[in-house]
Amino acid sequence: MRIGVDLGGTKIEILALGDDGTERFRQRIPTPAGSYRDTVAAVVSLVRSVEQALGGRASVGVGTPGAISPASGLIKNANSTCLNGHALDRDLSDALGRTVRVANDANCMALSEAVDGAAAGAGCVFGVIIGTGVGGGVVVDGRVLRGPNAIAGEWGHNPLPLPDTEDLPLPPCYCGRLGCIETWLSGPGLVADHLRHGGVETDAAQIAAAGNPACEASMQRYERRLARSLAGVINILDPDVVVLAGGLSNVARLYANVPRLWTQHVFSDRVDTRLVKSLHGDASGVRGAAWLWPLGQGS
Repeated sequence: MRIGVDLGGTKIEILALGDDGTERFRQRIPTPAGSYRDTVAAVVSLVRSVEQALGGRASVGVGTPGAISPASGLIKNANSTCLNGHALDRDLSDALGRTVRVANDANCMALSEAVDGAAAGAGCVFGVIIGTGVGGGVVVDGRVLRGPNAIAGEWGHNPLPLPDTEDLPLPPCYCGRLGCIETWLSGPGLVADHLRHGGVETDAAQIAAAGNPACEASMQRYERRLARSLAGVINILDPDVVVLAGGLSNVARLYANVPRLWTQHVFSDRVDTRLVKSLHGDASGVRGAAWLWPLGQGS
């Protein structure tokens, strides 16, 4: 048995999987607000309650915003800021009496989809989260690519490629830079762009669904930016599959329009990379956390 934990800013989800990938237990609780100590205690309590309910000891993997810094061993870059500067993997391991693996939530999503999701069987998978933020993860031959800086796949804080007049002035990003991909392709980024171009106050889902001229123009700008941004990833990584997750992954038109648009930016005579929606949806992150442990390890 393996346990996965998705440690989000507003909720903690725990999932137990059998060795065949079947779901045996799932539960969600609110994330303790702003308290690292309470967050660790909540995760530990959930793991113990699941093991008691199922009558067995399990491997434990945790997906979290940010990543563990190879330099310090502490969480960095998490938008759940109470996690930053703490040794989350060590603290959970000490509390649970076993090694706990911790990985970036986008990496977990990509792993889930590569193992038994929309990209099952693919050699190289780029997993994309387009929601409140923009994240990414890379899986090669069934293994998460982490990198020496623990930032592999973090495309959201690269600059938007080939900005033109419709993209100017470059908007500020919370990271301190201007014109990061996340400022355009996140849900809030889509809304902000819509307002900058004279649209009325609404949310990203409504912009995608409305179909009026202002919303259609906003969606076309969004698709052009997504195509240019993913083309840069394809030129460097050349993945077999790009999997979209997060709220904006539910916009059906992206899967036809973006591959049509990215061809002019990819350095190839044709583009065979597939753009697909995540099979497991919101459960991809917690499933990928469980899959951080190969069969027979970690318990």
